[in-house]
Amino acid sequence: MTTLSIILIILAVISCLVGLLGSIVPGLPGPPFSWLGLLLLNFSQAADFSPAMLIVTALVALVIVLMDYLLPSLSTKRFGGSKYGIWGCNIGLVLSLLGLPFGPQGLLGVILYPFIGALVGELIVQKQFSPAIRAAWGAFIGFLTGTFIKVVYGIATLVIVIVNIVS
Repeated sequence: MTTLSIILIILAVISCLVGLLGSIVPGLPGPPFSWLGLLLLNFSQAADFSPAMLIVTALVALVIVLMDYLLPSLSTKRFGGSKYGIWGCNIGLVLSLLGLPFGPQGLLGVILYPFIGALVGELIVQKQFSPAIRAAWGAFIGFLTGTFIKVVYGIATLVIVIVNIVS
């Protein structure tokens, strides 16, 4: 195996790991990084993917990125929410990643803060707790669904990369 091929393999694994991390961290496009890992591996001697596979996995990554922006909005609207709930959900997620010195940290914080943010956003608009909590739940479900789909894609691409390296 050539030095270039080894470098491409290392970059492919790093790209997939960054993609997996980006599935959770806002602002870091997880699926495109994961797909880049497949593309980099394809240029190495470890894999020889068909053009169709690369195109399909790229389209899936693109659809996932688009869905990730649409799911919280659609879910919030379905549950009677507003843009404030969506923004609150996103702000809650960013705050959870800052490692605030109070409240739950880690995975629990990443799950809890978006919900609380969506609830606060909806309370600003609706002023009533019952419809606000319903809309916040919608934003939260949309966020979790998008995150789950991105994580599944990230794991799938990482597995494809590892299987091709090992075999």
